[in-house]
Amino acid sequence: MSEEVKSHLFAIRTTGGQEKVVMRLLEAKANANQINIQSVFWVSDLKGYVVIEAINPSDAYMAVEGVRHIRGQLRGELEFKDIEGYLVKKSTVSTLAVDNVVEITGGPFKGMKATITRIDPEKEEATVVLLDASYQLPVTVDANYLKLSTEG
Repeated sequence: MSEEVKSHLFAIRTTGGQEKVVMRLLEAKANANQINIQSVFWVSDLKGYVVIEAINPSDAYMAVEGVRHIRGQLRGELEFKDIEGYLVKKSTVSTLAVDNVVEITGGPFKGMKATITRIDPEKEEATVVLLDASYQLPVTVDANYLKLSTEG
């Protein structure tokens, strides 16, 4: 009967824009002092924060103590469900549907708006009709270059 080891997640507040520096400093400190930290990661949507994963909360406190650019810590722990959405990459195709109005964010048609006419989830592609063109022009575009438009 194996016992599951539960790790703890802590949000550490950093100086804005210094998240990567703080991650490297924490990694170096953990390696040099043999502090038992499972991971340190930064989520681009959480500006000014890095997340530390440690089995023992005191290891997390030891790791952050005295590190430059650390401005404090959020009280308590993060739950895995709080950050799960940032860790699992969702397929762009799954958020799109036929007849959606989208904006093309890359490639030769960047900046144009279009309507989706067909979606190929296997290839992660969508066929769209450009709204800005004077005639109906179907174009197949990588789904990662499509963003749902706010105007519909």
